[in-house]
Amino acid sequence: MLNNPVLPERIKRLNELANNLWWSWHSEGQELFRSLDYTLWRASGHNPVQQLREINHDQLLAAAHDSAFLRLYDAVMTAFDRDINSDDTWFQTHNKLPASESIAYFSPEFAIHSSLPIYAGGLGILAGDICKEASDLGIPLVGIGFMYPQGYFHQHISAEGWQEEIYRQLNFNEVPISPIRPTPEGGCGPLVSIELGDRPLHLGAWLVHSGRVRLYLLCCNVEENTYEDRQLCSRLYTADREQRIQQEIALGIGGVRVLRQLGIEPSVWHANEGHTSFMMLERIREQVVKGVSFNDAVQRVQATTIFTTNTPVPAGHDIFPAALVERYFNHYWESLGIDRQTFMKLGQEENGNDQTFNMTVLGMKMADYRNGVSQLHGAVARKMWHGLWPELKEDEVPISHVTNGVHLPTWIAPELNTLFEKYLGRDWLSHHDSPELWQHIMDIPDGELWEVHQLLKRKLTHVVRERAQQRLAEDGVAPQQVLAMGALLDSDILTIGFVRRFTEYKRPTLLFHDVGRLKRIIENRWQPVQIIFSGKSHPADFPSKYLLQRVYSLATGPEFQGRIGFVEDYDMHIAHYLVQGVDIWLNTPRRLQEACGTSGMKASLNGVLHLSVRDGWWHEGYAGNNGWAIGDDAISDRAEQDKDDAEALYRILEEEIIPLYYERDLKGIPHGWIRVLKQAISSLAPVFCARRMMKEYTKRMYLPASRSRDSQS
Repeated sequence: MLNNPVLPERIKRLNELANNLWWSWHSEGQELFRSLDYTLWRASGHNPVQQLREINHDQLLAAAHDSAFLRLYDAVMTAFDRDINSDDTWFQTHNKLPASESIAYFSPEFAIHSSLPIYAGGLGILAGDICKEASDLGIPLVGIGFMYPQGYFHQHISAEGWQEEIYRQLNFNEVPISPIRPTPEGGCGPLVSIELGDRPLHLGAWLVHSGRVRLYLLCCNVEENTYEDRQLCSRLYTADREQRIQQEIALGIGGVRVLRQLGIEPSVWHANEGHTSFMMLERIREQVVKGVSFNDAVQRVQATTIFTTNTPVPAGHDIFPAALVERYFNHYWESLGIDRQTFMKLGQEENGNDQTFNMTVLGMKMADYRNGVSQLHGAVARKMWHGLWPELKEDEVPISHVTNGVHLPTWIAPELNTLFEKYLGRDWLSHHDSPELWQHIMDIPDGELWEVHQLLKRKLTHVVRERAQQRLAEDGVAPQQVLAMGALLDSDILTIGFVRRFTEYKRPTLLFHDVGRLKRIIENRWQPVQIIFSGKSHPADFPSKYLLQRVYSLATGPEFQGRIGFVEDYDMHIAHYLVQGVDIWLNTPRRLQEACGTSGMKASLNGVLHLSVRDGWWHEGYAGNNGWAIGDDAISDRAEQDKDDAEALYRILEEEIIPLYYERDLKGIPHGWIRVLKQAISSLAPVFCARRMMKEYTKRMYLPASRSRDSQS
C-alpha cells in the first residue's frame, strides 16, 4: 500500500478494504465506496485506491460523522472480517489439512479487476476467477504471476479500421498493490536472483490481496538489474521469442525461489498453461541439490503437480528453438544431474522435432495430474498429445478434464442478484452450485425478469454511447466512426454480441458471409436486429487485424450504418455490461479449436442466450431448450464449413431467434423467449460456475496430490 491517505480514525479501515480486492465481488463493498463519492467512483473507473487518494479530506470528515454511511461501513467491515478470518469455510469443513499447507497457482496473467490491468483475455480471467472462488471456499491458494508495469495494450481503432495499440505506464500509487521489500522511492527491492544465461537477474515481488488469497507478482524493475533487464517484464505476451523465454524462466524458476524466500512451502503446485512449466524444473533441482537422484526427484515433483492445458490451437503453445533453450540452460542441466540430451528430451515428444523445446510437453511430462478445460477439450487433448504415450490407446491417454466455470459473484448483474434474493432466497449465493436452487427460477414472474433484462440493455446502450461520445470529445473522430462505435444502438432492438479475442479460428466475419442476406435481417422494418462487436487482436497477429479491419469497415459503411457497433478497448469493465446487456451471445469457432470459452457462461447466467457452434463448453452445456447450436459436429473443408455454418446461422436467426424474440403479449412480454432464458439460467448456472470447478479440482487433484506429498515425507 503506497502513500496511503490519512483517514479519520472512525473510518480508517477504508484503506485496508480498498487494498483488498474482496470489494470487487461484494456489492456491499462497492456500494460503500460509491456512496462515499459517486463522481470520483466513476471517474476512477471504480478504483477505490485512486478514489481515496483524490477525495477531499472534508468529505472524509463528513463521512466519519454521517450515521447512514457509518452503518454501511460497519456492516461491510463485519462482512469483510468474517470472510477473511472465518474458520467455517467449505474447505476447512470438508478437507482437513494442516493450516500451514497451501496450493501454489502459477499463471502468466491474472484478471481480478480492471484497475489492475495485467491480463490479456480468457486465461487471465480464469485465473482471477479461480483466486476469488478459492477465497470464497477457503482453499489455501497462493498465486504467482508477473507485475507488468505496462500490462496489455489499450485499443483504439483508426478511421480506416486498423487497430492501434497504446501502452500506458501503471501508476503504482493508484492500484491495490504493495511491495514485499519496499525501496525508499516506493518501488520494489530484490528478493531473489536467478541466472539468465550468462548474467544474474534480480527479482522483487508485489503483493495483491484478493480476499483470503495472496497473489505475488514478480517484478524485474529493480535497481540491481540493467536497464534492459528492468524492461524485461514491462509488457504481457511479447512477440519476441528470446524475451518470451526470459520471462518464462523468471516466472517459473524465479517464482519458486520467491515462495521459498517468503517461507511459503506449498504442498501442491498447479501450472496454468505451459508458460509456467519451468517451475517444475526448479523444484526438481531443489531435490537434486538435497541428494535425491534425478529420476526420484522427477517422481516427487510429478506426484504434487497439476498441469492445465487451455488451448488446442498450436499457436497457443510456447515452442522454443533448441538452440535458444540451450543458451539459457547450458549450465542449469548440470545442477539437475543430467546431460544436454536428457534435458532437451523433457520438452520433446518421442520421434518429434529434436530442434525445438515445447513448454506444454514439459508440463505434461512433469505432472501426474493433467487436464483440459472442458469435456470435449479433454478428448481433443488426448488425441493431440497421444504421442507422449504411444503405447496407450487414445482414450487411455492420462489427460482428464475439469470444465471451466465462472465466478458468479463477479459476473452476475446487481439487478439480477436482487431479483434472485427475492425468489431464490437472500443466501442464494452461498449455495449457487446446487441444481435444486435454480429450479426456483421458474417462480420468477416473466414480467419481472423481462423488466430487469431490459434495464440491463438500457445500461449497456448508455455506456456504449457514452464511450463513443468520449472518443469524439477527446480525439475528434469522424462522424462515421462515432456511428461505428455504437452511437445509434437502440435498447428495444434484438441485440447480438460477438465479443471475444479477434483471431482467425474464432471466425469473427462469419456473419458477413452473405452480406446481402445479413442486411435484410438487420434492416427488417418490423423485426430489426443490431450487432455489437468487441475484442482485441494480438499485436503480432496481422491476419486477425485484417479481420478486425473488415468488421469495422462494414460498421462504418452505408450498408449497416448505425446497426453494427464496435466497442473499443474490451476489458473487464465493459465486459460486465456486454455479458449482462445483449440478448444473444454469438460464438462461431472452428470446431475443436476452442478449449472452453467462458464468456458464454457469464452471459448465460445473466439470461443472455447462447448461439454457438457446439465446441468447448457448449458441447456439454447445450440441451436443446436452453439456447441454439449452429450446425452439427461434422468437420469438413474450411470453405465448405464456413458456407454451411453461415447458412445454419442465418436460418436460426430468421426462423427461430428473431420470431421468438418479437412474439409478445399485449404488455410487450415475450413469454416464449423468457421460457428459454429461464431454462438457460437454471441448467447452466450451477454447472458452469467456478464453485463447482474449484470443488472438483480440490477433490480430484489437490487433495490426492497433497496426500502424495505426505507419503513421500
